[in-house]
Amino acid sequence: MTTDPPRPPRHTAAPAPDPRGGYSLPENPKDNVTEPLTGPLAGPLTDTPARPGAPQDEAADPPHRSAPPEAAGHRDHDRPDPDAGCGGRDQGAAAPHHDQRPGEERPTTFVGIPSRGTPIEAAGHPADEESAGMRIPMPAQTGPEADRLRYVGAATRRIARGVDLDEILLGLCRSAVPAFADAILVYLREPLPVGDERPSGPLRLRLRRSDGGLEGPSEPDDDAPVGATPLLPALLPTMEPSFGGTGDSIGVLLDGPLAEVLRGVRPVFADSVRAADALAELLGHPDDAVGLPTGRRALLAPLRGRRRVIGAAVLLRRAGRPPFESDDLLVAAQLATHTALGVDKAVLYGREAYIADALQREMLPDSLPQPTGVQLASRYLPAAESARVGGDWYDAIPLPGSRVALVVGDVMGHSMTSAAIMGQLRTTVQTLAGLDLAPQEVLYHLDEQAQRLGQDRMATCVYAVYDPIAHRLIVANAGHPPPLLLHADGLAEVLRVPAGAPIGVGGVPFEAVELPAPAGATLLLYTDGLVESRSRDVWGGIELLRERLHDAASVVSPPPLEPLCDEVLEILGPGDRDDDIALLAARFDGIAPSDVAYWFLEPQPQTPGRARRLVRQALRRWDLEDQLEAAELLVSEIVTNAVRYAERPITLRLLRTDVLRCEVGDDAPLLPRMRHAAPEEEGGRGLYLVNRMAQRWGATRLGAGKVVWFELPL
Repeated sequence: MTTDPPRPPRHTAAPAPDPRGGYSLPENPKDNVTEPLTGPLAGPLTDTPARPGAPQDEAADPPHRSAPPEAAGHRDHDRPDPDAGCGGRDQGAAAPHHDQRPGEERPTTFVGIPSRGTPIEAAGHPADEESAGMRIPMPAQTGPEADRLRYVGAATRRIARGVDLDEILLGLCRSAVPAFADAILVYLREPLPVGDERPSGPLRLRLRRSDGGLEGPSEPDDDAPVGATPLLPALLPTMEPSFGGTGDSIGVLLDGPLAEVLRGVRPVFADSVRAADALAELLGHPDDAVGLPTGRRALLAPLRGRRRVIGAAVLLRRAGRPPFESDDLLVAAQLATHTALGVDKAVLYGREAYIADALQREMLPDSLPQPTGVQLASRYLPAAESARVGGDWYDAIPLPGSRVALVVGDVMGHSMTSAAIMGQLRTTVQTLAGLDLAPQEVLYHLDEQAQRLGQDRMATCVYAVYDPIAHRLIVANAGHPPPLLLHADGLAEVLRVPAGAPIGVGGVPFEAVELPAPAGATLLLYTDGLVESRSRDVWGGIELLRERLHDAASVVSPPPLEPLCDEVLEILGPGDRDDDIALLAARFDGIAPSDVAYWFLEPQPQTPGRARRLVRQALRRWDLEDQLEAAELLVSEIVTNAVRYAERPITLRLLRTDVLRCEVGDDAPLLPRMRHAAPEEEGGRGLYLVNRMAQRWGATRLGAGKVVWFELPL
């Protein structure tokens, strides 16, 4: 049992109370201030002077007693002195910072030690010149242990900066070579398990990355993981042993030495028979590993993720360098742990990014249709590579009568929720377009659907219908940026379309305008991510886009669609893209009037015969007599069905493009369906013949009736 050394007798009176709270310094403080302590403290940091009239054993306040309210609320010693710096005004209170090595963390906390009998409030007050000398700086940590800590901290930060697998492995290699080892080989499981899934099949490892002397001298790296003096110096000579090919995976024996080391999880030196055999099995060259470091110059560190071992790292040192020490096993364990956790993170991130990207891509059309009389091209760019989901979409929907609906929409936000809402709205638009509703009616019903999905389901959308026969364009807008039309002569104009309210507002009518769509013109539909950025507003971006279209047409008119889309995207600077971008370009070719034949037929018994004669005359005029027999038969079957159910005149139209298209319309809403007639039945074989002889056929419901069509190759 030890006791405190006896204290020297006190000959001075207790200090008088200070009006600020606490106590003031004695008149001659130098007589009572001790030198800064250099050894371990045996007693408390401060002693409170005895109160006048108090007995000797009550001189110090018990720990549970608090200071006066004035002192507790206004302790001036807690405020730093702006003129004194970290160590006060006394330059001897702290070690100067100019001796600090680069990358070393400077000590930022100091402990002020008041003298015996001097209150801490007075001793630590910044206005007291004499009290600055009583502050003792914490000594800076130096030596090999501190260097190891700094190295491990910098290396693990560098490894953690990586997002994908290549960045994490590169961070490990650049951190380990040449600061910690002369060469490194990183093996990973093939295939890598994702999340909680249990890998099936035998354990196989594949060399995924190597660095250092095995592949020649390392390139100098400005972004070294150690900001201070390197823990281990780099070695310039190289060693190039023959390690064979690195493309084949290595099977790990369940009862072999490598599997035993991997199950142990901890890094091991190659100085034992078990570790040497495990290293030889991993490298795949147990006999001819000439020049391979052995003993404590080779270190094998298993890489264990969150649930299982996912690989191993081999660290090697050459003969001219000191071997690994026991403390280096701790360093290797830290590097292996952070690398394995980073690999797990990268694999999970890759899977989530793949799922998000697949979801987004599946919600967008895989390929655009090729309707008659129009050429289409599209682009989609996500807001960021790390989050490839958003609410922008585009679509091209063939309509009856060789028309096509062009749609571009934008749901607020770029998240999984926005992508899900976008998928529902896109499906709704396709359904409404199949009903052949007017553009303003499509937006009206789309607005109702957005309100049914929930509150704050806001979106913008532009819906246009192009008729290649009439060369007309009908456009309705719901709060979306206006389309641009590039004419064949190079003139680019912003279409004057009523802006309308966004989808989801509710109770707002939508308007549609009909505009001419001359042959050779190009319609451009886009989302606001193309024209709006931090450096410009929407209308400034629209004007810039119009100028870019005009410049592209001044070189080649009309410009090809695919290069035009790439040219349009170049208006975005490196930091301008803050939102998703959906772009749809349509080149209007149209159908010449000479390639169209159109008739109205009364629903009478003799109408099928008249339809055959009209088709025969049109095909002879077009020099298509090789399709005459098939066209007459199929038209006769479809017109016969229309006469049976129609009450109003029947429409018959022939179109000559890259195919021969025949369309028969009537006012009966019931769509025909193909069925297999029994041998004794006389009817029911018309659509069977159409399905066998036509290249394509279909039926589309209109607002009042339907259209049945088929196509024959030319």
